[in-house]
Amino acid sequence: MDFGEKLRALIEERYMTQKQVALNLNIAPSTMGGYVQGSSEPDFETLKILAKYFDVSSDYLLDIHTNKTASHAEEEMLRIFRSMTEEQQKLHIEQGKVFVRANHNIK
Repeated sequence: MDFGEKLRALIEERYMTQKQVALNLNIAPSTMGGYVQGSSEPDFETLKILAKYFDVSSDYLLDIHTNKTASHAEEEMLRIFRSMTEEQQKLHIEQGKVFVRANHNIK
């Protein structure tokens, strides 16, 4: 997933518009549109602002796998998990345990 796709997904996850994010970050809406469409890229300072705003790493935004996780899927799962409330995290863990038990019953 490229930078624009990651940015679009983060915006959509928050039920926001590109324009809302641009205004919140004091970025021209047309500039934000360019980032999402992939026709332009942010400078380092703007990249840091976007990462902080969405509470993700710049590595995540740039799709750089850091080997701290086994895969991009695991990295995405961890990012999502960290954005949940404590109660949501507990529920997610219990749901995961159900999947693990189901996998063992299939074999």
